[in-house]
Amino acid sequence: MLQNELQVALSAVHSAMTLSRAVQGELTLGRWDKSDRTPVTVADLAVQAHISAALAQHFPNDPLMAEESSDELQTPEWAACLEMVTQHVATVRPELAGNGNAKGQVLDWISRGQQAPDPARRYWVLDPIDGTKGFLRRGQYAIALALIERGKILLGVLACPNLAQRPGKLGQAISPKDGMIFFARRDGLGAQAVVAPTGEPFHTDWVPVRVNQADAATATWCERVESSDKNKDLTTVIVERAGVTSAPCRLDSQAKYSVVARGEASIYLRHTLDKTYREKVWDHAAGVIVIEEAGGRVTDLRGQPLDFSLGRELSANRGILATNGILHAPILEAVQAEGLFSE
Repeated sequence: MLQNELQVALSAVHSAMTLSRAVQGELTLGRWDKSDRTPVTVADLAVQAHISAALAQHFPNDPLMAEESSDELQTPEWAACLEMVTQHVATVRPELAGNGNAKGQVLDWISRGQQAPDPARRYWVLDPIDGTKGFLRRGQYAIALALIERGKILLGVLACPNLAQRPGKLGQAISPKDGMIFFARRDGLGAQAVVAPTGEPFHTDWVPVRVNQADAATATWCERVESSDKNKDLTTVIVERAGVTSAPCRLDSQAKYSVVARGEASIYLRHTLDKTYREKVWDHAAGVIVIEEAGGRVTDLRGQPLDFSLGRELSANRGILATNGILHAPILEAVQAEGLFSE
């Protein structure tokens, strides 16, 4: 089932890890601020160009919904960024060698991500660097790719280049032998993971990953690094109301989905006090299928399934709750008790 799609996705994401690590290893990461004042790096744009090119080559009829746009990259103020992006993409896309329009080709690949997919057809969803602020801190970040059809996630590939291969090392320095790729399909075979160390060829020594069986007394939980104090305080109140007493582990990006899927944490709760905010599809699709196929559960904070059929946002949902399943109902009850969605 979807074996060709999976192999293409894994290959593209693995080489994107090499690209992103090269950028992160540079003394200057190349940060620019978009018009909405959110940061973007050379890695965000280069990874999107590379994966977009791979998908266009193998699945030309599949649209791509991705986070980044090429609009600002085409302006004179961003000329230096475009040059750096093109140079990095060329390290993993040999067809750019000798191409007199290499920059134009890179811009076209990035622009493919702004397509408006038909929800009745299948399409790919990409967050090229999920957790850009973590990337800039040289901390945790993720490359997240998923395939969706009629609102259903068919497969997800989630790469965490700075995630230690051994659970229990969250927040500690990683070695060149660390870095993980997770994947899952809707085929009943569960979620899988493989170590993807720096500078080594991709291999297929996959191992199953499963959520843990912790109850409230033994549960651990994770949350965002970047969050307001009020958000963090409310999250703490909710998990404590559910009987969880452990301190949170804070890390960026969909790496949080990965650590829940492999049993390193039991809970990931995401919310905002901004009642107008809606989550973006690319921020969650790959992580959701990995957790669900690892035996966990993911809903919004009302307990509703996440609806991926409504465009670029999860407009029908409020917040995210990912758990090992055992703790899902107690956390939802605590959310309700705190009146998080009272109008």
